[in-house]
Amino acid sequence: MTTWLTIGILFTFAAIAFVIYRWGNIECVGVTPVRTFTFIAILFTSGLDVGLIMFPLTEFAGYADLAANPEYGFSNPLAIEFGFWAFLIWAFYFLTCFYFCVIEPRVKFFEIPVIKFINNLVIIGTCAFTAYLLLTNLPWYLPELGDGETIVSSFYLIVFVVIAAAVYSSTSIRYVRTLSLASTWLFLGLIALMWAGAFMSAESGVGEFVTTFALIGDYFGNLHHFVLPLNDYHEFYLFWWFAWSIMIGQFTSRFVGGMKTYQVLVAMMVFPSIPIAIWFSVLYYYSANAIPTAGFYNLAMVVVGITFVINSLDSLIRLYTDNLNLTVQRFGKVKYITGNLVLMCGLTLLFSLDFLQIQWVGALAIALILGCFGYIMATKYRRVAEIERSPKENKIDFGKIELAS
Repeated sequence: MTTWLTIGILFTFAAIAFVIYRWGNIECVGVTPVRTFTFIAILFTSGLDVGLIMFPLTEFAGYADLAANPEYGFSNPLAIEFGFWAFLIWAFYFLTCFYFCVIEPRVKFFEIPVIKFINNLVIIGTCAFTAYLLLTNLPWYLPELGDGETIVSSFYLIVFVVIAAAVYSSTSIRYVRTLSLASTWLFLGLIALMWAGAFMSAESGVGEFVTTFALIGDYFGNLHHFVLPLNDYHEFYLFWWFAWSIMIGQFTSRFVGGMKTYQVLVAMMVFPSIPIAIWFSVLYYYSANAIPTAGFYNLAMVVVGITFVINSLDSLIRLYTDNLNLTVQRFGKVKYITGNLVLMCGLTLLFSLDFLQIQWVGALAIALILGCFGYIMATKYRRVAEIERSPKENKIDFGKIELAS
């Protein structure tokens, strides 16, 4: 698996370099172009994941334990956490975003029936894994419902309700839009709340935040360490990002509004990394200074995390049901909800029982990416080589734009 992941990573970065060299200055226009600020907001919301809220506080100590994990000795825990979540890995999303915006309309690889089916398996598997992450992190954040380690029946019930809410939300685009906005504002509110709790006390101040935030700079001095997997845990993260990469690219490509290719790359790597850096800095300060989060703060993170899960699941459920024509219009609301609820709950349980792993889903996504390249070289090389612009039918008319989630 490590060899397969390495091949996928090296190919991805080589492809990014070629895209910038060959098409770096063409204007990218999606099917529903939006203004640059709106596109940046979409990037921010598309990258929201429950792990972003619930993983860091459980991971900082592991990155600091050099006796058990000497491979982390080249940097500090905050820089490592940032490296696992931000900047460089968003280049994966750039490549797929550019592909779906500029190349896929000419190639139509993902419209081949077997490819479409496999791609939707990746979406469904990633969807269930998102619910599984919530399930596995609830014991740490809500120890009062159990012993702080074991997944008890109360946590299964919470995740079932969350999945049910997401499935119901996916029945209407109106709910999807509302949850996207709610996720953004709740996350910003959570950052502000915990920032104030850490840096507006008598024992601390804004200077402490600046000092903590500056630790992330060590990531950029050690960027080369994050290209290939450091260990099995980093490998898990990289497979996870590959699992998300095709979906994120397919979604964000719709909204590119005339930026040049190199500008899209910069936007996708830099702008989502800023709120992630601020959030991780706040959490690291809590962890490094042993500031307790039990009670209100933990509950606030669970609430925001649940909102993230519902927001992610409803969008993904909507995507794969539309792709496979498993819609409310075709089956009716009752059958639609029942079928998706059973599917998501069943796959979530398979992840919890280790019958499924996100590494397999990520490996399947790498196979799709490499297969697409092979398909282009074998059948569409000349057509792709002649590309000089986004599809002609994609036009920018900001006066008529209505953003859809």
